[in-house]
Amino acid sequence: MTQLAQATLPVEAVADGAAAAAHAATGIDPFVFRFAIFVLAIFVGYYVVWSVTPALHTPLMAVTNAISSVIVVGALLSVGVDLQVGGDGPIWARALGFGALVLASVNIFGGFLVTQRMLAMYKKKG
Repeated sequence: MTQLAQATLPVEAVADGAAAAAHAATGIDPFVFRFAIFVLAIFVGYYVVWSVTPALHTPLMAVTNAISSVIVVGALLSVGVDLQVGGDGPIWARALGFGALVLASVNIFGGFLVTQRMLAMYKKKG
């Protein structure tokens, strides 16, 4: 496989390939392999977030709001699943989509409030 073809593989295909290779080489169950990656990601994320200086909080908050807006788009697609399929979609998909929509909307709104409050701290008193 060429380098260009390897660079365009979906993340799921790469993860499935790595899990299958781990299972073939060592006999490790693919679920355990994926779960170990998930746990490592939690630890890395924890240490990365708590190492951020307060001066970088506002730009990172803006990125978090952008990520949440992508989640809102996916949640809207999930809520409207019956419109795409042409019939009634599964109720659990619509319920989870609605829950994701509410949580992401709260996250975006709260992020903007926190960002406004932090920016107000840097304004000169009049």
